[in-house]
Amino acid sequence: MPRLLTYNVHRCVGADRQLDIERIVGVIAEHDPDIVCLQELDVGRARTGFIDQAGAIAEGLDMSFHFHPAMQVEAELYGDAILTRLPERLIRSASLPTVRGIPGLEPRGALWSVIDIDGVPVNILNTHLGLVPREQRLQAEALAGPDWLGHPDCAGPTILTGDFNATSMARPYQLLAHCLPDAQRTLGLKPSIKTFPSSFPAIRIDHCFVSPDIIVRAMSAPFSPLARMASDHLPLIMDFDVNPDAIRRRVP
Repeated sequence: MPRLLTYNVHRCVGADRQLDIERIVGVIAEHDPDIVCLQELDVGRARTGFIDQAGAIAEGLDMSFHFHPAMQVEAELYGDAILTRLPERLIRSASLPTVRGIPGLEPRGALWSVIDIDGVPVNILNTHLGLVPREQRLQAEALAGPDWLGHPDCAGPTILTGDFNATSMARPYQLLAHCLPDAQRTLGLKPSIKTFPSSFPAIRIDHCFVSPDIIVRAMSAPFSPLARMASDHLPLIMDFDVNPDAIRRRVP
C-alpha cells in the first residue's frame, strides 16, 4: 500500500531552535513513505549553513527529488520539494499569486509531479500557502484553476497536499475541498488529526485532498519525542490505494 508523508520542516530548525537535518531524515525514515512532500526548505542560505536541505534529505532517504524555490535572494533559495523512490517526472513548478502592499509576505509556490504507482500515473501536487486570508484565496483559486487542478493533464488519480495555513472553516480550504475531497473527511475521522504546533497539536492546517480514484486507508500524525522536537509541525501521513478501475483505464 503506498504511503505519502507531507511535512513542514521549518528549515530543519526544531522546537529547541537547533538546526538538525538528520533529525528530520530520522522522523521521515521511521515511517518509510513512498512519497514525501516537504515545505519550508532552505537551499544555500547563510542562516542554515549554506546547505542544500532538499538534496541532503533526499540523499538521506535514498530518493530522487524536485525542489521549487518559492523565494530567491541572489544565490539563496527557500521553498518546497517532492521526493520519491518511485518512477516520476516533474510536470510544473511555479509561483503562486500574492498581494501587493503588505510588508513581510513571503512568495509562495507549488510543484506538480506525476509518480508511477503500480503502473498508474498519479498526480502529486505540493504547496505552501501564505498567511494572509486574501493572499490564501488568490493562491487557492490559482491551484483550482487551469494551470494546476483544472489543467487537462491533471486527470485521473490526484493528490493535493501541503501546509495550507488554513483550517477547515476558511474559504481557501473550502474552495479546494470543493475540487477534491479532504482525505480526513473521507475517513470520517473524529476528532480530526492535527499537526500544529508540534509540541501540542491543536490546529489542522496541513491537509491532503484526494480525487475519487484515491482510496484513503489510514491517516496519522506521529507524536514521538523526535517528531515533537524536529520541527514546529508534525508530519501528516496518508496510506492509500489507487482505485482498480483507474488501473484498468490506464494500463493496456
